[in-house]
Amino acid sequence: MKVQAEVSLYPLRTPSLSEAINGFLGRVRRPGLVVEVTPMSTRIEGESGELFQALREAFDAVAAGRDVVLTLTVSNACPSGQQ
Repeated sequence: MKVQAEVSLYPLRTPSLSEAINGFLGRVRRPGLVVEVTPMSTRIEGESGELFQALREAFDAVAAGRDVVLTLTVSNACPSGQQ
């Protein structure tokens, strides 16, 4: 099933936010997923199994060395802006 997710990652107790966020994005970008970074969140579109696997692996990697909060909204009803 095709789904679209909106994700925001908030690294806690760190002077540099970009290292955690860039590490997360680097792991979630993979073939089969469309990733669009916006100023406040990231939209990811793809098959649900691939999307959830990518999110799990990216979260596990970034959370292993720091405290983070990840907010996630997933829908199978959002129209895609990407063709």
